[in-house]
Amino acid sequence: MKSWISRPVPQLPGSMPALRLFDTAKGGLVTLEATGEQSMYVCGITPYDATHMGHAASYVAFDLLNRAWRDGRQQVAYVQNVTDVDDPLLERATATGVDWRELAASQIELFQTDMEALNVLAPDNYVGAVEAIPLIVPAIESLVQRGLAYRVSGTAGEPDGDVYYDVEAAGKHSAEAHDAWTLGSISGLSDAEMLELFAERGGDPGRAGKRQALDPLLWRVARDGEPSWPGGELGEGRPGWHIECTVIAQRYLPAPFTVQGGGSDLVFPHHEMGAGHAYSLTGVPLAKHFAHAGMVGLDGEKMSKSKGNLVLVSKLRAAGEDPAAIRLAILAHHYRSDWSWTDEGFAEAKDRLRTWRAAVELAPAGSAGPVLAEMRAALSDDLNAPRALSTMDAWAAAALAAGAGTGSAADAALVGDAVDALLGVEL
Repeated sequence: MKSWISRPVPQLPGSMPALRLFDTAKGGLVTLEATGEQSMYVCGITPYDATHMGHAASYVAFDLLNRAWRDGRQQVAYVQNVTDVDDPLLERATATGVDWRELAASQIELFQTDMEALNVLAPDNYVGAVEAIPLIVPAIESLVQRGLAYRVSGTAGEPDGDVYYDVEAAGKHSAEAHDAWTLGSISGLSDAEMLELFAERGGDPGRAGKRQALDPLLWRVARDGEPSWPGGELGEGRPGWHIECTVIAQRYLPAPFTVQGGGSDLVFPHHEMGAGHAYSLTGVPLAKHFAHAGMVGLDGEKMSKSKGNLVLVSKLRAAGEDPAAIRLAILAHHYRSDWSWTDEGFAEAKDRLRTWRAAVELAPAGSAGPVLAEMRAALSDDLNAPRALSTMDAWAAAALAAGAGTGSAADAALVGDAVDALLGVEL
């Protein structure tokens, strides 16, 4: 699938120091080894609604990591999927009377336009679930053959043959291996906590015939009125959610790749199960590190499609708002924090952007080097964008206080390039 087009990233003198990042699975900060080559998989959208601020905040967060790596002279392989067939998409298409393929295509196009406007660097491989089905089917067949997945008989009008991952068997299979996966090893959650979240986030703990309530779906056999694809020994059907990302990541990235990223709502079950699938398929961990962005609310309440309280990037753009200001409003919050979008916060971001743009023309001679070093120090410390913004605020205040006649064109250019390359904000 075609991705969007990245803007050029300015090359800066010097280099980003070693990066420290919070690893969810390890429960603390880790230093990312600078091997010269880094790799990242960030879970993409299910394209049934436009890009809301929660989506934008997550992709901006991992764009910071991408930019920090590149500033540290690391080559970055970046992959993102798009779940272009799944229950929420089909349900929305039915409710709105739109063909599911047309709905998916329109929302993917809108999402990519939003990402380009927000100056998010494009993935090297942008892969849809549908185009990955030829890779997914043999992976599921392999799990069935090795006793790590099983078929469920149909009940209450459901057809026979849905395939589920056996989490207990998979855990036993990997129990003797170093860094092996067992249920809960990524999330650190108790069985009760996992069961509650599994039911909330697309799981079916009450499905009759499953060996364990937390076993996730791998292959949904064809139903009347639903799209389906050839599944070899599995029969006609379509893939489950978690196996999609695992197989795409294993196809396009090293094993293990450096960072699995996404919103904190993906820790369980999505990233937990994906890590299990990967280990069961290859005997190698999916990723070295797992990192997650916080949730975004609206005026103190969780933002969600079901509540209808979404702040849409496309609507802000259509109203004439500067995407750079939207990005600054996101960067004002640490990527791991939960926060709320407010009119006041957005107004502050627009004021900040105006101030920086006025100050950059007045950059005092010799001021660019120190501000670049301070911004790098902030971002190398768990992508601390608010601290980087405060550094720029102090610099801008000093530049404005110095006034006209003191500006240095070389310093102005370097500060502008630094804000663009590191924060993704063009002045």
